[in-house]
Amino acid sequence: MSEDIEAKIRRLRELGKASAESEPIKSTKPSVKPRPAKPPRRISRIGSVRERERRKRILIGSAIIIIIIVAVSWGIYSYYKGAGVRELEQAKKEKIAEVNAYFKGDIMNFSYAKVKKAELINKINSATSIDEVRNINVKAVYQDVLQKYQEKLKEEERLKQEKILNETKKQKIDQIKLEFQPLLSRPLPDELRKKAIESLKSIENQIMSAKSVDEVESVSATPYLLELWKEYYYFLIDNTPTQNVIMEKAGSKKIYTKDEAKTLIGSFLDYKEIMQYRVGKVEMVDIALVLPRSRINGAFVSPGDRIVIFSKNSTNSPYMEIANMGYVEFVLLPKQAGIISARESQSQSSSSSTSSSDSYSEQHSRAYTPAGTSISNGQSSSDTYSNSQTSSQSSSAAYNYNVDLSEILKAVAAGKIKAADEAKRELESYGWEVVDLEKLSGMLVMDPNTQVLVIIKVPSVFVSDILSHQSFIYIAKVSK
Repeated sequence: MSEDIEAKIRRLRELGKASAESEPIKSTKPSVKPRPAKPPRRISRIGSVRERERRKRILIGSAIIIIIIVAVSWGIYSYYKGAGVRELEQAKKEKIAEVNAYFKGDIMNFSYAKVKKAELINKINSATSIDEVRNINVKAVYQDVLQKYQEKLKEEERLKQEKILNETKKQKIDQIKLEFQPLLSRPLPDELRKKAIESLKSIENQIMSAKSVDEVESVSATPYLLELWKEYYYFLIDNTPTQNVIMEKAGSKKIYTKDEAKTLIGSFLDYKEIMQYRVGKVEMVDIALVLPRSRINGAFVSPGDRIVIFSKNSTNSPYMEIANMGYVEFVLLPKQAGIISARESQSQSSSSSTSSSDSYSEQHSRAYTPAGTSISNGQSSSDTYSNSQTSSQSSSAAYNYNVDLSEILKAVAAGKIKAADEAKRELESYGWEVVDLEKLSGMLVMDPNTQVLVIIKVPSVFVSDILSHQSFIYIAKVSK
């Protein structure tokens, strides 16, 4: 439409130029020799003035007409051109608004989107026709930008997750190495150390091959370490040079056979609990304690009896086990238990008696009452004759025995007594026989508070605890 208007305007301009020329355009054709013209007619002076005036008016009128035609044509051209420009500008505004509607928000943080938006706006502004503006496909460009933006976001997210994954893997590997460090720092046998290193590498390979953070976090060294720590403690137990082993944990010490200790270690499900134990060899020592009889199972113990020792920290605190294994070597009764004081007595008596008696009695009485007064008079007499005879006989015997066995022992030791060997044989089991007779007779001979010296055999690791709590020690006999 705008092209048709421009063509019309050009034709109007050509017409205006043609009418504005005062003289005819000379022909560009080669000149032909003119015929001899007739001599011009002689014009009068007045006529020539009139002719010039007429031509002048013609020229002025033509010029006015041309100006009017040009003005009208320019007005028409300007009107149509202005309407087309307005329509074009409106179309551009609508297209730019469409661009802004698509290209907004987070997508504008993408440099490619900024470039494409700028290209679209430049293309719209440089368009010379409405059709050219309408043919600009903003949505297609936006879809292309959006696709690349989403691809960029996915790539950024992938790189972010990859970075997080790599950092998680590194942290996990450092954590696993830290968990293995306590084990690897121990004096492991070569075969077990090799197994531990191979297990560590296997865990590292699992972590490095993981595809997600959750998969990395799911990798645990606990099953490997549990097995390795158990094998290490089995090694320590087997290589302990004594038949029994000490298992110490947080100050608590117990004696186990090697099989019992292995069973204990094998029962744990967390290697951290195993790490708390210390395995030690059992060195038995003899110690002497002077305790009341009531705190040595009543002294009803024999050499070789297994015992458990309890104690407490103060009078009101509860008893606690401080030694789970020990043996009685022997018990010494106090000196007063060797003092024997016995008295034996016997008596016999007999008696006999005979008696006889004769008796005679006589009685007379008289009574009367003058003037209301009672007066009585009586007389009695009696004779008795008796004869008795008594005889008795008695006999008695007494035996006192006093001996101090401790003095006899001294005399035997000094060789100051005859039949020393026989005396030693008789006194060999005196102390045990006294206690055994108490049990058989059910009668207490020695006071429960009698101080008794007991020699016990215990692991050396318990000695410090036993001596520290000696005032509250209680020795219990393990029943068979």
